[in-house]
Amino acid sequence: MNHYETVFILTPVLSDVQMKETVEKFKTLLINEGAAIDNDENWGLRKLAYPIEKKSTGFYQLLEFTAEPTVIEKLEVNFRRDERVIRFLTFRLDKYALEYAEKRRSLKQSKEQKEN
Repeated sequence: MNHYETVFILTPVLSDVQMKETVEKFKTLLINEGAAIDNDENWGLRKLAYPIEKKSTGFYQLLEFTAEPTVIEKLEVNFRRDERVIRFLTFRLDKYALEYAEKRRSLKQSKEQKEN
């Protein structure tokens, strides 16, 4: 099992409910394929570096998960088929990237605990 991180951008014309349904669809797909989701972050509506399909903003979503390599192909096929996804990037985390991701998560959790 490898550790992966995927970031995908959803079209900005979606409502909050539609956006959450789309994210849940991909999370459910991963879980059904035997993946374990380590982290899920909604980065919100952000400006794109350049227009994509005449859109200048998009909803960014990050998923970190552990899965077999065969799951990635199924996930990316579903990204391509879904018209709500305008861009995506999936990559395997090496040991250094995994350490960094774990540190980033722990810092984020400690900040959230201090705020509460």
